[in-house]
Amino acid sequence: MLLLWTADIPPGRITILGTPQTVVTRNPKIGIHTRLTDEPATWNIQRTLRMVRELGAPWIVEFFPWAHVERKPGEFDWEHSDRVINGAVNQGLAVIARLGLVPAWARPDPRERETTLNYIDAGHYFHFGEFVYRFVDRYRGRVRHIIIWNEPNLSFEWGLRPVSAREYVDLLRVAYQAAKEADPSVLVLAGALAPTLEPEGSPAGLNDLIFLQQMYDAGAADYFDGLAAHAYGLTSPMNEPPRPDTINFRRVELLRDIMIRNGDDATPVYITEAGWNDSPRWNKAVNPAQRIRYTIEAYEWARTQPWVEMLAMWAFRYPQPARTYQDNWTWVDEDFEPKPIYEEVRQYAVNSDQ
Repeated sequence: MLLLWTADIPPGRITILGTPQTVVTRNPKIGIHTRLTDEPATWNIQRTLRMVRELGAPWIVEFFPWAHVERKPGEFDWEHSDRVINGAVNQGLAVIARLGLVPAWARPDPRERETTLNYIDAGHYFHFGEFVYRFVDRYRGRVRHIIIWNEPNLSFEWGLRPVSAREYVDLLRVAYQAAKEADPSVLVLAGALAPTLEPEGSPAGLNDLIFLQQMYDAGAADYFDGLAAHAYGLTSPMNEPPRPDTINFRRVELLRDIMIRNGDDATPVYITEAGWNDSPRWNKAVNPAQRIRYTIEAYEWARTQPWVEMLAMWAFRYPQPARTYQDNWTWVDEDFEPKPIYEEVRQYAVNSDQ
């Protein structure tokens, strides 16, 4: 057994890790988005990561909120992040760390302006960059990929402001430079774009295809090493061809076309959220058998696409059930009971003779 502790954990708070593991899989691009942000129990964190490894998934995407780490300016609490990252590395998993969520001290007074926890103005880009620097420096060699923000083409994720590719690129530039100063080898992923058909001027957001082109127009190409994208299938099968007026899984191929038109074909795409929901109470869901088939087909598709680095499905487990259709995104329930999709993907990834 390995005993792991850091100077930032109070005496007596020791995390016990087992023998380092490796992932056995037939598809090295399989990933899944874990939701350990709100999971306080060390045992549940470790059990989640072990089950991901046993699934045959070498990658996880996980959210590390700035607001949770730096609750007061200049005071950083890494205890939870350490447990997640050390546990993932121990299980042989590659971590893609999504960074975002703004501390209260860096947001407007809610009595003066309505915002969300994703609101950040230019005056605090430096502070976010400092957090990125510290994160990358701390986990050098253990976290090789970071995502800057989440779905900035949606107004809610941009703090209830009109979305702006130019403003996002300004934030991306600060974060990229900070990350590279901390570790030149870290790979910075931009975008994490939400698939949406919202037209220009919509209060809800902006079409992801338009937003990506605007990012390039604003000079983004110099400030990311990979594009993060979301690819939800809704009611469409995995193999439905992409169309600009349709939200389906293969819409991500249209993002790739934009990258190529901008001379960025050497930059890979990381699909950091994706999947199908099988709730019987949601009109944008599929049935459980379709969800399994489309998911395995998507993983196999990713395996054959040289420009796709990784495909992560949403979401492995929620610490507490939502008690809505949202629970039908998960692969195991709150008690870690595997759902059929977990067992079938494990059969494909680990036990298949194909």
